[in-house]
Amino acid sequence: MGYENLTFPKDASFLVTGAAGFIGSNLVEAILNLGYKVKGLDDFSTGKKENVDEFRDNPNFEFIEGTILDLDTCMGACEGVDYVLHQAAWGSVPRSIEMPLIYEEINIRGTLNMMGAARQNKVKKFVYASSSSVYGDEPNLPKKEGKEGNLLSPYALTKKVDEEYGKLYTKLYDLDTYGLRYFNVFGRRQDPSGAYAAVIPKFIKQLINNEQPTINGDGKQSRDFTYIENVIEANLKACIAPHEAAGHAYNIACGGREYLIDIYNNLCKALEKDIKPIFGPDRKGDIKHSNADISKAKEMLGYDPEWSFERGILTAIKWYKNNL
Repeated sequence: MGYENLTFPKDASFLVTGAAGFIGSNLVEAILNLGYKVKGLDDFSTGKKENVDEFRDNPNFEFIEGTILDLDTCMGACEGVDYVLHQAAWGSVPRSIEMPLIYEEINIRGTLNMMGAARQNKVKKFVYASSSSVYGDEPNLPKKEGKEGNLLSPYALTKKVDEEYGKLYTKLYDLDTYGLRYFNVFGRRQDPSGAYAAVIPKFIKQLINNEQPTINGDGKQSRDFTYIENVIEANLKACIAPHEAAGHAYNIACGGREYLIDIYNNLCKALEKDIKPIFGPDRKGDIKHSNADISKAKEMLGYDPEWSFERGILTAIKWYKNNL
């Protein structure tokens, strides 16, 4: 269970791209706590300086400010690295609909730069962030790898292209790649502000500030919300997965479903608030229901998520209370 007892070679070195982001900074923290060396790469286009400031005094941490759009930067970052955890990307389905060209550049070309640099530097494992959005309009639940529908956004398309390149890099270039299809990750350091903020931190912040949140749609959409600790586990277990598991994409989730309106009501209860939400229009490109079959990740990666949604949400609320 978990990742705290995983062991790597004593001199193991990791590169985390998007290190100043929500998931990236949590990965940096976890690996440093395990006692290994970490390079962090970020250009602060969406990441925050404060997310890496606390690690800068750690002798095992090296930070590189730079972009994955520059191949030389990627090459330098991969030098001497055993494992790449590639989290650098632009998220948000609605924003990708507004800015498809930027998404193509960062999420596809940037990822390809990183794969190329990892290959040339003979990196052992290349683990990259994919997304549940690749399932598109496939209506059946739970979502199972290999049964994808029509894509609904440029963001989803970029992640699907990344997965296809991952397959090719494993097959043609002997780079072990592992795609992790994240399902609605939440937890500490997730940004609660801005037009494209994720729903859980956004609701928590608004309720703490006695503001009236807006729920897109009727609130009856469901998601497989996944606490950040489970995602850290998946990334680190992919680093020790066998070659036979490479070249694939895996659902990384809890394997459950939570309805948005239920989450909202539970947050109100936990925060002792009585605020009725506003119901707005559905968001373009959104999937109505999301629930993952995680059996492939369990079998091939040894993924065994120990953080339930209930445990995760209480921990997240406590963190936001102390940090907002």
